[in-house]
Amino acid sequence: MERKIVSKIENFLKKKFKTKSLKISARANKPDSAEVLIDDEFIGVIFEDKEDGETCYHFNMTILDFDLEEKD
Repeated sequence: MERKIVSKIENFLKKKFKTKSLKISARANKPDSAEVLIDDEFIGVIFEDKEDGETCYHFNMTILDFDLEEKD
């Protein structure tokens, strides 16, 4: 994705999630997506979807079951 678009999405998500530690970085050899990180921890992927002259962006975040377990 273009750096200008990545920057716009990053600013949008920082405001939406109320965190300054969110960062989006382009993926090597994947021009239609970028990685989303919080505190340098990978949390998901943004995909660009162009169809019928419109563009939208999908945020995909996987939550593993063991991440939901309470830690002592």
